[in-house]
Amino acid sequence: MARPTMAQDIERRVKELILERGLAPGDVLPTETELMDLFEAGRVSVREALKSLQAVKVVEIRRGYGTFVGSLSLSPFAEGLAFRAAVRHRQGEPGLAELMKVREALEAGLVGSVAAGVPEEDLGVLRALVAKMEAEAADGGRVARATDRAFHLALYAGLDNHLLSEVLDAFWAAMDRVREDFDDGHQDPWVTCRQHREIVEAVAAADGERAVRAMRTHFDGIRDRLTAG
Repeated sequence: MARPTMAQDIERRVKELILERGLAPGDVLPTETELMDLFEAGRVSVREALKSLQAVKVVEIRRGYGTFVGSLSLSPFAEGLAFRAAVRHRQGEPGLAELMKVREALEAGLVGSVAAGVPEEDLGVLRALVAKMEAEAADGGRVARATDRAFHLALYAGLDNHLLSEVLDAFWAAMDRVREDFDDGHQDPWVTCRQHREIVEAVAAADGERAVRAMRTHFDGIRDRLTAG
C-alpha cells in the first residue's frame, strides 16, 4: 500500500482536529498559516489538503474571511452516484435501474416499520403532498419530481434520523440528475397519485405489510417505465 502524501496526512489531521475540538459546521478553523505551524508543513501541502476537504464539504474556504468547518453534506456522494450511473448507462449498463433498486431496498425496508406509528401531524403533511400531486396532475398533466421527493422524505420524518434523511435525499438527487438525461418520466400522473395515496392510507391504518406492498407497487411502476424507455 502506497504511503499517504503530506497533503493526505494533513487532511486526516484536520478531520481529527475538528473532532478533538468538538467543532460543528460553520465553526472557524485555524488559518492556513496556523495549520502550517501546527502540522509543520508547507503552504502548498496545506492548501492542497484544504482544497480536497472543501470538495467533500468537510471545510469551507471563504476568501478574505478564513476557513470554516463545512456543511458535511452528502452532495458529493450524490454527485458521485449520479456520474457513475450516467457512465454505466452510456455504456449500455443499467445504471439508473441500479440506483432505483438500492432506493427501493431502503424504502421498502423502512416503510413497514414506519407504518407502526406515524403521528397524525405527519399524516396530514403526507396527505397534503398527495393533494398537491393531484393538483399538479390536473393542472399540468405531470407530478413534479420535487413534490414526489418531498413526499418520500416526509414519510420518514418521524424516525428523527438526520443521516437517514440525507442518505435517502442523496439517492433522490442522484436519480434526478440521471433521469434528466435518460428518463422522460412520463408515467400516468394519476397512477402516481393513486400509488402515493395508497401508501399514505396503509401507513394511516398502521398496516406494515400493506405499506410495503404499496411501496413495491410504486417502484414496480418506475421499473416498468425504465424498461419501456
